[in-house]
Formats: sequence, C-alpha cells, structure tokens
Amino acid sequence: MSLPARLSYAFIALLIIAAGWLKLATPLVTVLFCFFALHLLAFGGRKWLGITLFLILLGGAGTGFYLFVKQSATAIPHIAETTIPVVLEWAERQGVELPFTDFNSLRQLAISAINEEINGLAKYAGVALIQGAAVLIGIVVAISLFLNSRFDLETDQPAQSNNLYTLTAVEIAERFKVFYRSFATVMGAQIAISAINTGLTAGFLFWNHLPYAGVLVGITFLCGLLPIVGNIISNTLIVGVAFTISPKLALFALVFLVVLHKTEYFLNSKIVGDRIQNPMWLTLIGLVLGEKLMGIPGMILAPVILHYIKVEAKRSRVSRTEGGAERIVTAESS
Repeated sequence: MSLPARLSYAFIALLIIAAGWLKLATPLVTVLFCFFALHLLAFGGRKWLGITLFLILLGGAGTGFYLFVKQSATAIPHIAETTIPVVLEWAERQGVELPFTDFNSLRQLAISAINEEINGLAKYAGVALIQGAAVLIGIVVAISLFLNSRFDLETDQPAQSNNLYTLTAVEIAERFKVFYRSFATVMGAQIAISAINTGLTAGFLFWNHLPYAGVLVGITFLCGLLPIVGNIISNTLIVGVAFTISPKLALFALVFLVVLHKTEYFLNSKIVGDRIQNPMWLTLIGLVLGEKLMGIPGMILAPVILHYIKVEAKRSRVSRTEGGAERIVTAESS
C-alpha cells in the first residue's frame, strides 16, 4: 500500500475519532444527510436545480417547525390543565401521594426544580446553541461539497500532479466516496425505521382518538432526537393524555411505548443489518456503542462505519512477499 493511501486511511480514522471525541457527530451527520438529499434532488445532474429544491424544502421544514412550536405552545398547557386533575383524582382514590395537588403547585414544583438546576439548564442551552450553529455550518459545507468536491484545486497543472499532497488528496477523496456510498446505503434503511416508528406511534394515537394526536406525533419525533430524556418526555405526555380517557388506556399506552422503544434497537439492527449484510448482533453492538459515545447521531453513524470498514477491507488483499512477510494490496494497486 502506497504512502498516500496509508495517509488517507489515517485521515478518515482520525475524522471518525474526532467526531466522537470532540462531539462533532451532529455536523458530520448533517453534511452527509444534506449531501445525500442534494444528490436525490439534482434531477438529471442539474446541481442548481438540486440546490434550489433543497433550499425550498429546507425553508418548508423550517416553516413547519415554527408552526408546530406555535401550536405546541398552546396545546401543551391545555394538555397539562386537563390531564393533571384526572391524575390527581385517580391518585386520591388509589391512596397515592403525589408531590403536587393542582396545576399551580405542579408549576411551583417545576420552577423550584429549574432554579436548582439553572446552571445545568444554561449549559444545555449553550450546547443547543452550539449544535444549532453546527447544523447550519453542516448545511453550508454540504452545499459547497456538492458544487465542488475536489480537495486539490491545482491538479490540472502538470507540475503539481505527482506531489505527495495531490496524491494524498486523491486517496482521501476516494475514501470519502466509499464512506458516502456506505451512508447512502444505510440511510435508506434508517428512513424505513423512522417511518415505522413514527407510523406505529401515530397509528396508536389516532386509533385510540387521543386529543392533540398531531402535536403528540411531532413531539415524539423531536423528542426522539434526545437520548433517554426525550423518550421520557414524549412517553409522559402520551400516557398523561391517555389518562384523560381512562387509566386502562394509559396503562396500555405505557406498555405499548415501552415495548416499541425496547424493540427499536432490534428493529434497527435487523433492517440495517439486512441492508449492509452484517450479522444482527454486530449491528446491535454498534448501535449501542454509537448511542453511548455520540447519542442519536452515533446511532446513525455506527452502521455506516461498520459498512465502510467492511467495504474497505474487502477492497484490499493480503499477499506475501518472497521473504514471507505479509503486505496489503488495494484493489486499485493490484
């Protein structure tokens, strides 16, 4: 294997490590996903058409998010006002002591909890601001790469064609092509999983005629971006709304949501595993490690990295020299 090839593999390995260590998984996933969307929207290879459609869809998504937040700001207080009395009445009949007695006391309890954790909330707000800026940067980077993905702009000059920088840039570009193809392969499976989870939750909400079902579906999707805490928030709201209909429905909703979220890992590993032809246990381990190291973006990147490693390994062959030493020969060099 040539020196430029070795440097390119080291570069992509450092990029993946930095994404986890420096918490850069969000902009990396943003770049990959936006680049994927731009390619899908560039019908007939017309890049400016792809960018135009992408920006229109991005603006539509932003508008939809704003309308959703506006609707939620009205719906969530009403959900609390209608749910809390029902929960209090049920708790009183069952002899369960709760730390609040009405909506005002619940609000005071929440305020005191917020006051105790104000430093933590400030930290989370700062993280959210940084992540939002990272998403915007990722979008700009994706559009820039879509317009021109060349690493070395001087490769057209004959004097620059055989230097280490140019040759390494060519190898790095090849590594990124393979990595992107792995992402595109896995993304189709990820979209299917997201559609299944959202569809099942929406089906449960609308089938049981829960109030504010549309808002709850949107909250479930957005809260799903937050590991652990997000599921607790969305599940609490859904179970609380179900409680306004009957305690039996609330219990059924709780069981349904727990089973759905617990089987999400296995559903993910099965669908993604079939797409990338990896064993279910290996994909499952990758999902767990990815979530622990990078959160939700790590769950997206884990199967991509597994697929990329397998593809790169299969493109290389191990051969022996005359002295018996082993050397790796890539598909290009062989």
